[in-house]
Amino acid sequence: MSTELRNFLELSYEELEELNLSAKEQRRKRVAADVIQEERLKYLTDQKGIKAVTVLFSDLEGRLHTLDYDKKFLVKSFDNLTFDGSSIRGFTAQRESDLRLGIDWSSFYFAPADIFGSGKALVFGEVIDKNGASYSGDLRGVLKNFANQLYTEQGYVLNAANEIEGFLFAGTDAEKKFHETGKFDYVNTGGYYHSLPGDPLRSFIDTTAEVQRALGFENEKDHPEVAPSQFEINYSYGDVLTAADQIQLYKLICRQVATKMGMTASFLPKPVVGVNGSGMHTNLSISKNGKNLFWDPKGEEKLSSLGWKFVDRILSHGNDICLLLNPSVNSYRRLDPHFEAPNQIKASAVDRGSMVRIPIGNEKSSRVEVRSVAPDANPYLVLYSIFKSGLHGELAKIKNIRQAERYLPDNIYTALENFRGASWTSTLLGEDVKARYADLKQASADRCPRLLGTYVKPSEVQFHHEVYNQFLWNQF
Repeated sequence: MSTELRNFLELSYEELEELNLSAKEQRRKRVAADVIQEERLKYLTDQKGIKAVTVLFSDLEGRLHTLDYDKKFLVKSFDNLTFDGSSIRGFTAQRESDLRLGIDWSSFYFAPADIFGSGKALVFGEVIDKNGASYSGDLRGVLKNFANQLYTEQGYVLNAANEIEGFLFAGTDAEKKFHETGKFDYVNTGGYYHSLPGDPLRSFIDTTAEVQRALGFENEKDHPEVAPSQFEINYSYGDVLTAADQIQLYKLICRQVATKMGMTASFLPKPVVGVNGSGMHTNLSISKNGKNLFWDPKGEEKLSSLGWKFVDRILSHGNDICLLLNPSVNSYRRLDPHFEAPNQIKASAVDRGSMVRIPIGNEKSSRVEVRSVAPDANPYLVLYSIFKSGLHGELAKIKNIRQAERYLPDNIYTALENFRGASWTSTLLGEDVKARYADLKQASADRCPRLLGTYVKPSEVQFHHEVYNQFLWNQF
């Protein structure tokens, strides 16, 4: 079909980066919401080449949902958008299904035309309950309110950066077809840091990094990871809400780029037996008036007392929140100590098997790294639960808590028991959201056999079944 008569906006990557960095700076400076809203609406009205705005939001499990609104309709009706919440997993029951979708204008992204389509912009939405308040099942809204409250009351700015690992497999829909093929085909077997220029993995990484740069991610480094066909594309830290949004965009970009190249980007924590799984190492710090509160040149490992209390509270609640950080059957395949997996509930500056690591840092970069996070977790739930636990959690009366012989669960059923039985998770989420989340995870777990039955002999059969179900129900 000819496109000669179409005239939709297509900006260069350089122009996109400039616009997105400018928007990011407004978020950093906390420019008033009404000022940003007016500016964005004016841009949409004046820019004739924009045809539609893609609104993004996430369900309780972290699965990303998108709606395309005609630009002219959105400009007129942005304050009266409704949708059926009963169709979204973990949201309202059918009898009370109407929810509203607000627009978080500060999270507006100018989108590359070759990835998202010409004449489109992206913006994150906020799910609003019938009474006008933030919807309790929308963890993005919960995280945003929590961060804003800490800033208002204590001047705290929550910062985060995530190192998200994934696999690149040959063929489109490699996960969907796994039950037919029984295997994933690597596109590269070069190993850690090793990939020749122009090979499929390197081309994928380069293209994805370019898109991230255009979206204002402020890239740092990218490279093949330890396992064959595994990758990691790192970018700078940001305020906690921007960091969570960027996790969702990162995975969306990777999948889009891979599909265009005839391949599949997978964020299953352990898609292949016998090689390292994928994690989402989560780096966190807290600043106030531009000062990093985790830095103390005289502190142990140069971490401040606030930082160590933050670590101790996370360790205290390690088993309570494990299901939030590792939400799928496949997640627990990754927590295998033979593959550098962080399954020990302890803190260390050097031991990568520890749940929490204290990286080498300075006044600017001092931080805490939570390593036992799977890439298929809800990023808003992950960052909210870690920051809330680290700041407001209880301190367990465990001798030498930072080096105690304690371990994370090796299966989702134990994680579910810990989650359901913990009073802290009720404090975190409220009883209603906690129960809904647990029910979703229980259903996911029950679709996969816990132990091999007498009729299932090869261990691989169970694993294949788990991977396929994990794709169907936890992919987003």
